[in-house]
Amino acid sequence: MSRPLTLLLVRHGQSEWNAAGLLQGQTADVPLTELGHAQAARAARELAGLRPGALISSDLRRAVQTAEHCVRATGLAVSTTPALREQGYGVLEGRPSRELWDVVDWTDPHWAAEGGESLAELHGRVAAFLEHLCAEPPADVVGLVTHGDTIRAAQAVAGGLGPDAMPAVTPHNGTVTRLEICR
Repeated sequence: MSRPLTLLLVRHGQSEWNAAGLLQGQTADVPLTELGHAQAARAARELAGLRPGALISSDLRRAVQTAEHCVRATGLAVSTTPALREQGYGVLEGRPSRELWDVVDWTDPHWAAEGGESLAELHGRVAAFLEHLCAEPPADVVGLVTHGDTIRAAQAVAGGLGPDAMPAVTPHNGTVTRLEICR
């Protein structure tokens, strides 16, 4: 039996849109706040203590800025990929999250906003990425800097669950979630 691949999923620090209560999705150029940089630095120190051998990040700015803290703490180079992006919310991105509770069907994994991505599509994207990572792991322990819904999708995939059974709780900004997936 081969050893499991350990994933250390780092959720980006607080962004300006997190602070403002706006739905971000895949909006590319949303920077971290001062608090977000502090959260990212703390998460990077925690990540460094877990000794990853490789570092991969979402290509969205808030994740890349968090990954820069991880690079400084670990000494690793980082590669980016759109496969680790947040769920896309299309036309809803930039709107206040509190306005969307009556618009979004959070219970239907196949629902998507116009121009967006359903939870089922997010789950499929993350599953394909993790399958590729398992087939060609860059290290036994890999740090992934990403987003809340993407982490929930990875947790579901690792647990053999579908998009209708993704965990309900999103990890807080600037936290590290450990997952083991078989290879």
